[in-house]
Amino acid sequence: MRVTKRTNIAMRVLMYCAAHTGRLVTKHEIAQVCNASENHLAQVINQLAQLGFLHTQRGRNGGMRLSRPMSEIMVGDVFRAIESGVPITECFDAEENTCPLIDVCRLRDVIARATEAFYASMDDVTLADLVCENDGLN
Repeated sequence: MRVTKRTNIAMRVLMYCAAHTGRLVTKHEIAQVCNASENHLAQVINQLAQLGFLHTQRGRNGGMRLSRPMSEIMVGDVFRAIESGVPITECFDAEENTCPLIDVCRLRDVIARATEAFYASMDDVTLADLVCENDGLN
């Protein structure tokens, strides 16, 4: 399984915001420390705000911060929300599937279980677990 670049950036944004609570952080600041383009970052930030993970503030003194405590943001929820539109394999995409084995393939069920196990392993991990006492993030 491969995590999309969007999910990777989303987690970097959330971790950076969590490590800098008490102030608004800027897109430019995150772009520099997370080695991401500001254009791609803007799309991810917008999605995180729409999903309720971030609060954004426009204007001269604008920026972003977590919309709720980091202990309430579950990593599994973030991954599921960001990855939800990306099928793990072709056979999970109803519009693009061309596999002739779809009706008899047992691999699809195995992949579905493995994917759910992947997400389930992150369901008990909070953003706080990734950030608290991790001095390297400051």
